[in-house]
Amino acid sequence: MRPGYARLSFLQPLRALGAQLRAAAPDHAAILKGMLTVAAFVFVGKLASAIKEMAVAYRYGLGAEVDAYQFLYTVIGWPLGVWSSVLTAVLVPLAVRLRHQQGDLARFRSELLGLVIVAGLALAGLAWLVLHTLFQLGQSGLPPRLASLAGAALPGLILLLPLGMLTALQSAWMLAAERHVNTLLECIPPLSIGALVMALPGGGMRALVWGTVAGSVLHLLSLMAPLGRHDRERAPRLALSSPQWSWFWQGFGIMVGGQALMSLTVVIDQFYAAGLGTGAIAMLGYANRILALILGLAAIAVSRATLPIFAQAQAHAQAGAHLRAVARLWAGILFALGLLAMLASHAAAPWMVRLLYERGQFGAADTAAVAEVLRYGLPQLPFYFSSMVLVSYALSQRRYQLVFVSALIGCVAKIAGNALLVPVLGVNGIALGTMLVYASTGLFFWHALIVRGARDEGPAGSRGRAAGKRRT
Repeated sequence: MRPGYARLSFLQPLRALGAQLRAAAPDHAAILKGMLTVAAFVFVGKLASAIKEMAVAYRYGLGAEVDAYQFLYTVIGWPLGVWSSVLTAVLVPLAVRLRHQQGDLARFRSELLGLVIVAGLALAGLAWLVLHTLFQLGQSGLPPRLASLAGAALPGLILLLPLGMLTALQSAWMLAAERHVNTLLECIPPLSIGALVMALPGGGMRALVWGTVAGSVLHLLSLMAPLGRHDRERAPRLALSSPQWSWFWQGFGIMVGGQALMSLTVVIDQFYAAGLGTGAIAMLGYANRILALILGLAAIAVSRATLPIFAQAQAHAQAGAHLRAVARLWAGILFALGLLAMLASHAAAPWMVRLLYERGQFGAADTAAVAEVLRYGLPQLPFYFSSMVLVSYALSQRRYQLVFVSALIGCVAKIAGNALLVPVLGVNGIALGTMLVYASTGLFFWHALIVRGARDEGPAGSRGRAAGKRRT
């Protein structure tokens, strides 16, 4: 082979990549701009959360107040997390479609706001009744001291349900308009908690509880402030007469099921860790908190940057090969970034654990054990990063069935992974098993969206479309 020909062959993949970038330059530029903006805002939010954790640790240490607060906050926050994820997945494509087709968006927004207010108050009442009864009967599973503290905090923290549902709604509307400042505003609640905890040295649980409630109120108000005057004057309507409700419910129900299935993987891990003896749950929890910082940064930045762009392309009839090429390219880029993050985090794992945890009762031996669990959890990063792009691509096409099936696949993969790996690796097997979840779901999305999509739009499909154009 001649040297010149070899050089040309070597350059062909680069030229092909350049051609793809030029063909979809506006979409790539919008995704990159959104991703960098959201990543910067998420970093500020994570920094605020770190400041809050330092303030709480300084004031309370490992006291019972923190245990009771964390337990109750986690229980109340679970439905809010499901609601926020599902609402964003369904509402953003719907809002983009209505805006493009000049649909009755104002009427739907008013009715959705009314529904969220009623649902938030009803959910708060139901949650208070259930939790208050459990605490009174001593059936919460907590020691008496913690149950007493959690019961005292319940009237305040229960307010997070209606406030959080409204906050998620406003955040989804801002995301649909590609106004990523909602991500930056998420730093308000942790800063509010940290400030009140430090301002009230003898406040006990009250500082934590009311700092959380105040932060939630300020967060909601800050999201409402950037809206235009017309939006602020739109009153909620207690009706379901908008024609968009059928479209909304179609995606909402199946997404709730999928999100509930995916959340089962956390519960599964807790049961397996509980059977490994004292310290296993704690080691897994410490490692997962560090992983959550990395995964949260990727998930928020990628999903909030790509979903509006994909939804707009769908609304403007720019789907098909063009949008699939954009999704394929960014999935590859994020997979490569995930590999880099995995290698860097593997090298820095002991340092990260030591920086965050090694003080007081947490010694050097604990650092080594948690760092090992963390390293076993890192292989999930490239699969998780790239799958976020493909999930956004599927949601923009309203292919909610694929998301539900992927959740089912991930849940089965988690059970199988734990069953195979935990007997051999112990708690490290639980961490490594999470890689199987995102590897299986990522490969499923790649086959369903990229491989089958290209096959369905092959030469036969192209000839059919060309013939249709000639007939018209």
